[in-house]
Amino acid sequence: MKNLVVLTGAGISAESGINTFRDADGLWEGHDVMEVATPQGFAQNPELVLDFYNQRRKQLHEVKPNKAHFDLATLEAEYKVTIITQNVDDLHERAGSSTVIHLHGELLKVRSTKNHNDIKSWTGDLKLGNMCKKGHQLRPHIVWFGEDVPMIEKSMNICETADILLIIGTSMQVYPAAGLMNYISRKTPVYFIDPKPTIRSTNQITVITNTATKGMTSFIELLK
Repeated sequence: MKNLVVLTGAGISAESGINTFRDADGLWEGHDVMEVATPQGFAQNPELVLDFYNQRRKQLHEVKPNKAHFDLATLEAEYKVTIITQNVDDLHERAGSSTVIHLHGELLKVRSTKNHNDIKSWTGDLKLGNMCKKGHQLRPHIVWFGEDVPMIEKSMNICETADILLIIGTSMQVYPAAGLMNYISRKTPVYFIDPKPTIRSTNQITVITNTATKGMTSFIELLK
């Protein structure tokens, strides 16, 4: 089986009803990103940050995977598929994809503020006073701005093995995720699905200017 490595971003979840990361005005659900997605923001106003992610978690329970998520899962019948996502939702897993790496953490998990390896599943609200076993406050298991991205090295190694690279719904402008393209072979074909692509087609890159759901239909046709 050929290795199909897939990089996904907010665009694939947008069609399920999950808002993209931030609006054109730089706000995320009406908040300055620095307030709700940095260690400093959490230190200054932990209740605001916890409530922000509680609202995101509630939204996640109300949405479902879309056709693009399901199409990726069906490709496992013919390819060894590894999904590297910048998304913190679980829509890839709910659609049936078996190998998903979350670069920026997972909304349905929390971790200790003192031990990054003390991670647990969490589906409801997270409040001040919810502690780990050693008595430290729990926080969302999200990689905030200014924090290390623990899964980036593993993702680099996976990209080096890619026979095909598929990019869906991400501008490839946010680092370190954007740098993953540099780890594939020069012979590896790249397919880029986005309604407003930030890169152009080349001998190596095929740009599919469309939404994730429609673009996946085109991609599967190109594989035949």
